[in-house]
Amino acid sequence: MPGESSMTKAAMLVSWVCQLAGAAILLQTLFFKFTGAEESRFIFSTLGVEPWGRIASGVVELVAAALLLHPRTAAVGGFLAMGVMTGALLAHLFFLGISVKDDGGLLFALAVAVFVCGALVVFLRRVELPIIGCKLAS
Repeated sequence: MPGESSMTKAAMLVSWVCQLAGAAILLQTLFFKFTGAEESRFIFSTLGVEPWGRIASGVVELVAAALLLHPRTAAVGGFLAMGVMTGALLAHLFFLGISVKDDGGLLFALAVAVFVCGALVVFLRRVELPIIGCKLAS
């Protein structure tokens, strides 16, 4: 299966920077989700899915971060991170607003950053995606 060995050094560097940045952001926010921090409870209460939505999204984000940190699963991790962040971004745009509890848009910006990192990892490692990767080889 094609993988890191078929990537240029520059592409591999960009992928790893995005993998590490995306995973770091996802892992850092888990503390707030799993401890039931006030801001997390507010967000998921506003969405009507507290506490199960908060815990479930935390579990999915933990899985995405773990997948991003392993070269063989990074593309799947990027795809999963994009999916979770799509939900977060839509929640911000349609229910929460860009700024939540006067955070100046920090949570929204972090969601955008993880989405972009995930998208870059998926693009750079597209040939590693299960089932469809072999069709995406250039």
